[in-house]
Amino acid sequence: MTIRSVTPPAIGDVVRQLHGSFAGDVHLPGQPGYDAERASWHRTADPWPAIIAVATNERDVQAAVRAAATHGMPLTVQATGHGTYPGDDNGILLKTSRLDSVMVDPASRTARVGPGTRWSAVVDAAAPYGLAPLSGTSSIGATGYLLGGGAGYLSRTFGLAADSLVRADVVTSSGQRLTVSGDEHPDLFWALRGGGGNFAVATSIEFVLFPVEKVYAGISFHDASRTQDVLRRYRDWVTTAIPDEVNTAVILATMPEAAQVPEPIRGRAVLGIRAVCATTAANAEQHLAPLLDAAGPALAGGFAEQTYAAASAQLSGHPQPPTAVAQRFELLHTLPDDVIEPLAAAAAGPIVVEVRHWGGAIARPGPNAGAAGHRDVPLSVLAAAMAGTRDELAHATPALDRLIEQVRPWATGGSFLNFLADTGRTAAAYTPDNYRRLAEVKRVWDPNNLFRGGHNILPAADADSI
Repeated sequence: MTIRSVTPPAIGDVVRQLHGSFAGDVHLPGQPGYDAERASWHRTADPWPAIIAVATNERDVQAAVRAAATHGMPLTVQATGHGTYPGDDNGILLKTSRLDSVMVDPASRTARVGPGTRWSAVVDAAAPYGLAPLSGTSSIGATGYLLGGGAGYLSRTFGLAADSLVRADVVTSSGQRLTVSGDEHPDLFWALRGGGGNFAVATSIEFVLFPVEKVYAGISFHDASRTQDVLRRYRDWVTTAIPDEVNTAVILATMPEAAQVPEPIRGRAVLGIRAVCATTAANAEQHLAPLLDAAGPALAGGFAEQTYAAASAQLSGHPQPPTAVAQRFELLHTLPDDVIEPLAAAAAGPIVVEVRHWGGAIARPGPNAGAAGHRDVPLSVLAAAMAGTRDELAHATPALDRLIEQVRPWATGGSFLNFLADTGRTAAAYTPDNYRRLAEVKRVWDPNNLFRGGHNILPAADADSI
């Protein structure tokens, strides 16, 4: 095993402080467990932290933050590893994956979860009460998703997940444990709802659940030859009076030669129409009909009235093994033919494309909404290439870059933190006013920029100097 030199001068002092106050495991480069703990689901990243601290409780989180602050070491938090970006190899990697508790209060229609909790656990815990969170893919972590904004299966109906946050227990950059809400430390509470992990480490979050017993949902797969017709229809369709209850996306992909893929679409370029509709089957079918008519006969899949938990499991699919991913994301006001044509061509290659309809409740935030921005844009294009290793991914990335170069002239220039892979474009995830406000909050709560891993918002004084 090759060990990189990542040991800063104060490493011994930091380790001694952790051993005196940290109940969980602490790993150093070359020690047993280090490589397993540093590995992320997101295999595009290859972190080599100076110290890995695996938290077992809230006090461990506090101890790790205090050790990092005392010795001037950056601290990066990782739960499931799906949102990992290149971090600081001289820092502390704080793992929170073991803090995976879930408590549902059906009377208040809220859930309280630990930072290592995945959406699948929340969805399953809420389902017996006829409730649902504003969740995304089942295997990803609820906390990172929500703090990054959270655009999920029901967001057109109820808004961004970040705005469903009721309160959070956090550890600040000074090592202080706080509860934040609309009444307690409201500036920090605002920033947490879309500002990512820049301001504090969340040790638990509490958020609203919504009364959704049944949805009409699923995905139908069609021959890719209809792709341009469907995208043109989609472009026009999203400008009509589509109810907030109808959440849709068009997926373009070449399906793998895998046993779990239905035989009619195995190894074949397809377009998929995905829908999660919090309304009756009859109403949903009426609104989906123009898209399905343009797509032609389904080759596989389909839609059914089912519980939200069943729909979430179906649409999330089997958990993806650790994967190297290159991802590009753009927001658009419309889909001109100059965008539709390269998107359709991409379906025959190594790239997966999602064109998603936003709007609805996302575009009507309440007066106390959080920091997540660009809520008025109706469409997004997410393009991704995936492979087993970073070397394999390198062969697919040029095609991805060519595609996004053709899309970008028509894009708004804005982005969304959960989908933004380029840490050099963090500011693009916010409106200019919100970004300035976030920098001010950062100056108050993390003036030394302790939490600078991944998407980093600089404190206001530093931000003004660049």
